[in-house]
Amino acid sequence: MITLLTKNDLIEFEDDIAKTFNEGKIRAPIHLSSDNEDEMINIYKGIKKDDWVCGAWRNHYMCLLKGVPPEELKKRILRGKSMVMCIKEHNIVCSSIVGGIASIATGIAWGLKMNKSPNRVWCFVGDMSYRTGACHEAYEYARGHNLPITWVIEDNGLSVETPTTKAWGEYPMANIHYYKYQNKKYPHAGAGKRITF
Repeated sequence: MITLLTKNDLIEFEDDIAKTFNEGKIRAPIHLSSDNEDEMINIYKGIKKDDWVCGAWRNHYMCLLKGVPPEELKKRILRGKSMVMCIKEHNIVCSSIVGGIASIATGIAWGLKMNKSPNRVWCFVGDMSYRTGACHEAYEYARGHNLPITWVIEDNGLSVETPTTKAWGEYPMANIHYYKYQNKKYPHAGAGKRITF
């Protein structure tokens, strides 16, 4: 059973990372979350300890809710690993390549199915990444082979700094867990004072 942190625990962690980044103590890019804590906590109620969690560059909440101790996660971030968390002992794999995690997650799900594992993969992608060919192909392949994978689309309405619907158009999603949120606290990257791109 995964020990769930509170909404305030998540917020305090990201605020601490933002402060540390703005003090110049983190020398690599970071991507911070805010305003999606309730939804993440709700999703994690369905994630089992031995399930796999796959995500992209905004992954601190994914790691914390999967059981990575905050102090361990912060050490990894200080070493420049914020966007590429791969923590085998917690079944976490993250990629900073847009759409890149989808095929990795599908491969893990295929392995679980072949080995008749009771576990599943939870693949978190942003609304822009979901619209890429890599994600679409992985999603269709996983669906076509009935793989044990749940797709979670995190929609902040942006494709980097461009409104997603302006870049990609708008269409309804189906057979996925989909939610919208607005990250009004932090920019797309960084913590608001030192760098943005």
